[in-house]
Amino acid sequence: MAKVITDKNKINELLTRGVEEIIIREELEKKLLSSRQLRIKLGIDPTSPNIHLGRAIPLLKLRDFQELGHKIVFIVGDATGVIGDTSDKESERPMLSREKVKDNMKSYVKQVGKILDLKKCEIRHNSEWLNKLGYNEIGDHADQFSLAEFIARENISKRLKSGSRISLREILYPLMQGYDSVAIKADVEIGGRDQRFNLLAGRTLQEYFHQPPQDLIAGPLLEGTDGRKMSSSWGNTINLLDAPDEMFGKIMTIPDNLILKYLTLATRLPIAEIIKLEKDMAAGGNPRDSKMILAREIVRMYHNERPARDAEDNFVRLFQKKEAPTEMPIFHLDKKHLKDGKVNVAELFSLSGLVSSKSEARRLIGEKGISIDGNIIDSAEYEVVVKDGMVLKKGKRFFIKLKI
Repeated sequence: MAKVITDKNKINELLTRGVEEIIIREELEKKLLSSRQLRIKLGIDPTSPNIHLGRAIPLLKLRDFQELGHKIVFIVGDATGVIGDTSDKESERPMLSREKVKDNMKSYVKQVGKILDLKKCEIRHNSEWLNKLGYNEIGDHADQFSLAEFIARENISKRLKSGSRISLREILYPLMQGYDSVAIKADVEIGGRDQRFNLLAGRTLQEYFHQPPQDLIAGPLLEGTDGRKMSSSWGNTINLLDAPDEMFGKIMTIPDNLILKYLTLATRLPIAEIIKLEKDMAAGGNPRDSKMILAREIVRMYHNERPARDAEDNFVRLFQKKEAPTEMPIFHLDKKHLKDGKVNVAELFSLSGLVSSKSEARRLIGEKGISIDGNIIDSAEYEVVVKDGMVLKKGKRFFIKLKI
């Protein structure tokens, strides 16, 4: 068993950084100062193949607990993922097939390992216990809650008032997440503020099963690249498995008003450094400089120091110096597509894979979104005189070198 650290300064940061609510703070603080190893729970449903920075926030909180010597219990929600959590949804979440959930979770543990020391974690799948429950047990669990409690939740109340359908299946989810806490005997559960009802369900069911009720830490939600809540369904995510250049570029597109929030929630830069950056920006400093620090730090966390530096250099070369990257994918063009050494520009970009179709290429041409060797293409009828080593570019970040 790891030695438990009871440093008051570290505990205070644990309980304040990226925390919106603690239930019950006084009790949790006493436990953290007692030298007893606690069981800290987090579950994530594999509703998509990628874990993004929004989901990494509670994982970083788990790491904070892990560094203090506590036992981390990470639950892959392969059973709850089928049912679907309605906590943050304004409409009914569709059920996923077991096959889809199984496919989505193939690399979940590997992704979690980018943040946590897996050798010191207890990794569980909640199908272990949830798939064994029958109607008798589920009925007992459901009896601990009223329908009024469920429909009092803000998003459920809105859907009822608007006449949107609410499936009885959705009522099951809090019972399932709550029973997870019983099954693994959680002392603390981490989650987003939108999961408050589900987190409290764990306390209720633990008391029913004569277990000490878990304490809860609810954190804020993180906005994505477009300023809305980060969500795989909206495509505004920064994923842990994104390539360094892609990750760096995405971070540089976030709104300036999110820089400090990202620094606080998505990194573990010292708070004193974040306060200094905040003062620099307030005094007229360019937010871009702070965003570069943010992007470099996040890429470093998930890809190490060298890839982070290379991603920064590539970004500067592409967007500040307007140069092509030193390395880029190679596209080998088959000469059978050429006629007198030429090929239509829309066909060329489609063949290269930079666009999904000729129609997408034509749309981008209309938006002045593609170029060849730095020259913007303004006609979809343009016939390209093909030369070995030509550089095709889509948008601001996507390049490919042509070989024949």
